[in-house]
Amino acid sequence: MAQPSSNPTCSGTANIILRSSADDPEHMLPHQRKAAMKKSKAARPILEIDGRTGEGGGQLVRIACAIASVITQPIRITNVRGNREGPRGGASIEWLARVTDAEVNGLSVGSTTLEFKPRESPATSKLFTGIHDRTVKIDADSAAASTLLIFQAIFPFLLFAGGNTNKRQDHPEHIDVEISGGTNISFSLSYEYLDQVLLPSLEQAFGIVVERKLKTRGWNLGKMQRGTVALRVHPIRVGDSLRLRNPTACTMKGRNRQGEDFDLEAIDVSIVAPTDMHESLSQALVQNLGDLFPDVEVIFKLLEDSGANSRIYVLLVARSWPSDDEGGAGSGAVLRWGRDILTSMPKAANSKKGKNKGDNGSSSHAGTGGVASMSESVATKVARALYDEVSTGGVVDEFLQDQLVAFQALASGLSAFPRGNSDPADDNVSGPGMEEAMAALDLTDENATQGLRKDKTTEPFGEGSLHAKTARWMVSELLPNVKFYNKGKVCEGAGFAVEKP
Repeated sequence: MAQPSSNPTCSGTANIILRSSADDPEHMLPHQRKAAMKKSKAARPILEIDGRTGEGGGQLVRIACAIASVITQPIRITNVRGNREGPRGGASIEWLARVTDAEVNGLSVGSTTLEFKPRESPATSKLFTGIHDRTVKIDADSAAASTLLIFQAIFPFLLFAGGNTNKRQDHPEHIDVEISGGTNISFSLSYEYLDQVLLPSLEQAFGIVVERKLKTRGWNLGKMQRGTVALRVHPIRVGDSLRLRNPTACTMKGRNRQGEDFDLEAIDVSIVAPTDMHESLSQALVQNLGDLFPDVEVIFKLLEDSGANSRIYVLLVARSWPSDDEGGAGSGAVLRWGRDILTSMPKAANSKKGKNKGDNGSSSHAGTGGVASMSESVATKVARALYDEVSTGGVVDEFLQDQLVAFQALASGLSAFPRGNSDPADDNVSGPGMEEAMAALDLTDENATQGLRKDKTTEPFGEGSLHAKTARWMVSELLPNVKFYNKGKVCEGAGFAVEKP
C-alpha cells in the first residue's frame, strides 16, 4: 500500500524548489539513495495514539508496533499504562526495533510514553536479506511473559519478510523462530489454542503457513517455569498481499446444510493436569459435553502431566463439518471455536484438614473426593463456556475474532468473521436478521458492500469483545484505507504489499 508523502504539495509556479543534482535520486550513488530513503521514512509524520483507548492494555501496544513495523510508520503512544497495570511487550518491541532499525524511546520501567520510529521495511531489513540469517531467537523478560503474545507482535513483520536474494521470489525462504518464556500463561492465548485454533484458521482463511512445535512448556502458575516454542514462518512473496481464500466459510453460508444450528463434527479435548486428575477430569468432560452436545464425538488430543497441583489447563475445540457447497470457494472449510481454562487446585485442598475430610483434597495430598469435585467444577465451567460460544451462531469464537483483525486490515479485498451475539436493536445490522444478511453476502463481488453501513472509526467500534473493538480502531488509525461495515462484521482491507527493494 502506498504511504502518504510527507513532502509539501507543489501547485502552479509558486513553490518551485531548486536542488543540486546530488539531491536528485536519479543521480545518487546507491548508498546515498538508501540514506535518502531512510531520511524520507524517518521524516514521515508521527502518529499519536492514546494508550487509554478501548481495551487500553498490552494488546493496543502490540498491534500498534506490529502494524507500524510493517508499513514503516512512526508512532507515539501516550498513557501506555492505559487502563491496566501496564503493557508487557518489551522483548517483542526491542526485536522489532532491531530489525527495522527503529528509534525507540520509553521502554524503561515506569515510562508512560512509547515512541517507535521504524526506518527499514520487512523487504529491506538486514536481518532477512541473506541466506544464513533468517533465524529469530527471543528470550522473554521472564517465565511469566507469554511466548505467544511475543509471537503475535512480530508475526506480521515476519509474514511480509519474503524479500531475500538467495532464493527464487516465488518461493521465499522460511524464517525459523524460537521464543522462550511462558506457554500457558494467565490472560494470554496458550500454545494449544495457537496450534489448534488460530494458526489453522489463518491458513484456511488467508493461506498463511506456520509450522510449529512445543519444545518445553512454561507456566506462571505455581513455581515459575520457562518454556520454549519453535515456529517456522513461510512469508508471502514481495509484492503480494494477503487475500481471503474461503469467502463462503467466513459468512453465514458456512453454517450448515439445513441452515439452522451448526453441525459439529467433533470436539477436541486437551488436558494438561496432575496425573491423578486425568481420569476424573476426562470422565467429567465426557459427561458434560455429552449433555450439552448430544451425538458429537469427543476426541482426546492431549493428556499430559502438568507436574503440579497448581497447574490445571483444559482446551476444548469444537469443529464444524467441512462445508460442501457444491465445490464452491468455501468447499472443505472447517469452522473452529475454542474455549479453555487455566486454574489451580484450591490451597485448602493441599492442607491436612482437606486430606482428612476427603472433600477438598488435591491429587497429591488428599483423597479422591477433592479431585473429583475439582474435576467436575473445571469440566462444567469450560464445557458450558464452549456451548455458549457455539450457540452465538458466529463463525469464530470471541478470542479468534479479535486476533484476525490485523490480518483482515492488511489483506486485499473483503473478509468477514462475524459472531452472532450483537445488539439485536437493529435487525439490518445485527441480531436475528444478521444471519440472513451475512448468508446473502458474496465477498467475491466487488459491489458486495453496497447497502452495507460504513462504520465510523474514531473510537473503538463494532461487535464482539472490547479487544475486538479496540483492534478495529487501532488498525483504522494506522491504515486509513481500511473500511469496516455493519458494526465491524465486514472488512475491506488495505491490500498492503511490500515494495521490492
